[in-house]
Amino acid sequence: MSFLSRVFRHAKAGKRAKADEGEATNTWTGAIQPGISIKECPFVVFDTELSGLNARKDFIVSVGAIKMTGGTIHINREMYRLVRPAGEMKKESVEIHGLTPGELKDEEEIKSVLPDFLEFIKDSVLVGHFINIDIKFMDKALKNKYNYTLPNLAVDTHTIHEWLYENGVQFKKHYHGGSTKTDLFSVAQRYGITVDTAHDALNDAFVTAQLFQRFLYFLYADGIHTLNELLDIGRA
Repeated sequence: MSFLSRVFRHAKAGKRAKADEGEATNTWTGAIQPGISIKECPFVVFDTELSGLNARKDFIVSVGAIKMTGGTIHINREMYRLVRPAGEMKKESVEIHGLTPGELKDEEEIKSVLPDFLEFIKDSVLVGHFINIDIKFMDKALKNKYNYTLPNLAVDTHTIHEWLYENGVQFKKHYHGGSTKTDLFSVAQRYGITVDTAHDALNDAFVTAQLFQRFLYFLYADGIHTLNELLDIGRA
């Protein structure tokens, strides 16, 4: 667990309300219109740590998320939860995220974490790096509890990066050549973002938020100003 996650987790300790076991929160009410300016659009950047990548057998072991408005990161508006394993933990996944079965055995089950997550992302566009993986696992958990999947719009920083790399006029003036690796840490380091190489859902969400912030600067320069235009480029 990163320093960032420990600070946020302890700051929120004792303030967590008991999870609601009722209906799923309506996370997309229509309040956000496609023509909204990106600079005014509410985003939630989120990441999950997993037991593996097989959505049929594997499961979420932590969730981290941070709010943004346009390119502004709200560092004090975050969510971080560890999750009790829903099965056997694989050695390979433990080596990646460092979360052990012993550390997680007394944490909440994913079904108890979901209400807080749904409330946190309400009427926000979701952002992530290879976010379809995270959405797939979140949808699995939501289907099991509510028979419901995420209705929120979502954009992928990996897809945005690929578009900028091919089409971004201002982007190409600053970044040309170099590594072609597109994992989160490689891309973040390439664009001057300091990373903690230990995977952690909240830390990874924060790194992704900084990456998204940088990409928005170049998108604005290329005339991308509305949510609709952003979705045309980076929709997940």
